[in-house]
Amino acid sequence: MPTISFRADPESEAALAELTAHGQNRTAAIKAALMLAARIQRAERLRAEATALAADPEDLAEIRAVRQDMDVLRAG
Repeated sequence: MPTISFRADPESEAALAELTAHGQNRTAAIKAALMLAARIQRAERLRAEATALAADPEDLAEIRAVRQDMDVLRAG
């Protein structure tokens, strides 16, 4: 497993101090922060994709067609 180093600016150092204030070591805090950042980024990407799909004209037309077919089946 590779070792990663970075230069912490005062803001990063303060955030790390906050994350480790309750006994968590720096390595564990950094790993947890990276995993959280990746999950947030993934969720934002999926949200953007879902928003784009929800506005897709072809998909919307297909949804309307299926709803019309279902209405016909219900009426019959």
